[in-house]
Amino acid sequence: MAPKALRGEPARTRNAAKPPKRPSATRLWFKRWRNALRGVGLASVALVAVGALAIGVVALDPAARLRDTAASLAELGRGPGLSIQEIRIEGREFSPREALQTAIATTPGEAMLDFDPAAAKERLERIAWVEHAHVERRLPGTILIRLVERRAFAVWQRDGRFAVIDREGRIMATDRLQAFGPLPLVVGTGAERAAAPMIDLLRSSPEIADRVQAIVRVSERRWNLRLQNGADVMLPEGHEEAAITRLAELQAREKLLDRPLAAVDMRLPDRLVVRMQPGAPATPATANPSSPSARSQRG
Repeated sequence: MAPKALRGEPARTRNAAKPPKRPSATRLWFKRWRNALRGVGLASVALVAVGALAIGVVALDPAARLRDTAASLAELGRGPGLSIQEIRIEGREFSPREALQTAIATTPGEAMLDFDPAAAKERLERIAWVEHAHVERRLPGTILIRLVERRAFAVWQRDGRFAVIDREGRIMATDRLQAFGPLPLVVGTGAERAAAPMIDLLRSSPEIADRVQAIVRVSERRWNLRLQNGADVMLPEGHEEAAITRLAELQAREKLLDRPLAAVDMRLPDRLVVRMQPGAPATPATANPSSPSARSQRG
């Protein structure tokens, strides 16, 4: 029998409410995530939602439901915080804007999730001017592109046409060449691919380089130097460095290149043949007594 003290208690006391049920594990999980996501931007929350929705769709029906919801996911990607608001390009100087736009292949207003940075990078690096491209998505709505452009190295002339090339000989531009400033001129078939070592060699001898108008490739085997006064210096195949060194010595000692020359033939290792312009005084036969024989000819 119940104690007497309990008999007089009000009915509401005897029928006190049961303790509240503990929230389920699922409810607690959602509550924790809700609190954690309060400080996260709308774009990040939407990304999580899109990912969760996609996983759920695949789990329920990998084929039909994913196909049916593709349009909805794309529309969600264009929602607030997930559409492209700005395309920022850094490092561009000469790369054509039209070529860049084609390679980027998206515009403001499109879905951030539809943009593939890796594919855009690959397309950008196919542009002749672009040596390297870095592409990234920056939430909430920015596409950032950093370009490293190739450096103009020389102007290449062939069959009367001119093009700016890089150090490897790749064509970078065929118009508005004056915008690139003074560049070495290389001429002839194959000159674009072989020019770099020859240009480097001339840059090491500025007293020669300052008098060179063009570097001419002959039969894709050797070089001629066309001087500012119209004379040709014929260099030996495979021995350009020794010939340039010798030519620099002759210029320092005899001022050979300042004379009215028509041609200087250095193709033979044991002799130097100098041909003068018509009517010019002959070059002394002992232009360089300490070197192999020097011979003068009138044009």
